[in-house]
Amino acid sequence: MRARLFASPGDKVERGMRFEAFKASTSSGSEPPDLSPELRALWLDGSGDWDAAHRLADDIGGTDGARVHAYLHRKEGDLSNARYWYRQAGRAPFDGTLDDEWTALAREFLHDPA
Repeated sequence: MRARLFASPGDKVERGMRFEAFKASTSSGSEPPDLSPELRALWLDGSGDWDAAHRLADDIGGTDGARVHAYLHRKEGDLSNARYWYRQAGRAPFDGTLDDEWTALAREFLHDPA
């Protein structure tokens, strides 16, 4: 796993990255440098590597990590486990498509609202 450049979770290197560039990078296979663990898990999933995304999500703490974990289990089809992770995040299960949830999470973590 990469070393974090900043100690505070709010100080993210990817703050200037736009959602469109992040999403496009999942198709190009060129992972942006210095992603937070949450964004890296979303990038791995968006690039087609659910297993690697889930392994990474296992190591992410906090509510943001729980939200990514919930999304991944929802995508897997394990709704019981997804509900557990939504509860850990203090959130209701996402009401929308998987693509919509992936987009919402990525935009939030990138600080790039729609």
